[in-house]
This record gives sequence, C-alpha cells and structure tokens, in this order.
Amino acid sequence: MEQETMLKEILHALKIHSEEIEKKFDVLNSKMNNFETRMDNFESRIDNLESTMNNRFDRLEKKVDGIRVELTETQETTDYLLSKNAQHERKLRELSRQP
Repeated sequence: MEQETMLKEILHALKIHSEEIEKKFDVLNSKMNNFETRMDNFESRIDNLESTMNNRFDRLEKKVDGIRVELTETQETTDYLLSKNAQHERKLRELSRQP
C-alpha cells in the first residue's frame, strides 16, 4: 500500500511538473509568435524603405543624366563660341595688318 501511495505521489508530481512545462512552452510559443510578427513587420518596413530608396535613386539618376546633358550642351556651345572668337580675332589681326 505504501508503495502504491508513493507511486501515486510521484505520478502526481510528474503531472504537475508536466503542466508547468506545458505552460512555459505555451508562453515561449506565444513569445515566438510575437517575435515572428515583429520580424514580419520589420521586413515589410525594410521592403518599403528599399522601394522608396530605389525610387529616389531613380529620380536622382534622371536628374544627374539631365545635368550631364546640359553640361555637354554647354561645353559644345562654349567650344563653338571659342572657335568663333578665334576666327574673329584672326580677322581683326588680318584687318589691322592691312595698310
């Protein structure tokens, strides 16, 4: 009888311990779900930021391309004006040498 009582006590203690472990696993599972939700939100925010940054870089690239075109046109205009200026200076020298 005494062994049976001890066995029941041990089984009861194991059952209580098992329930406590189950509770701890439930809490841990809840925390993991919360963590996964937060990670999903974080990934979503990163994706949104990446999309925003890509859009901004695209706009910046277009602006730089426009500035590059304007600079090239300005350089071509400057080259043209310099060549015209040189032609006029040559003509002025020629005219100043004539008696």
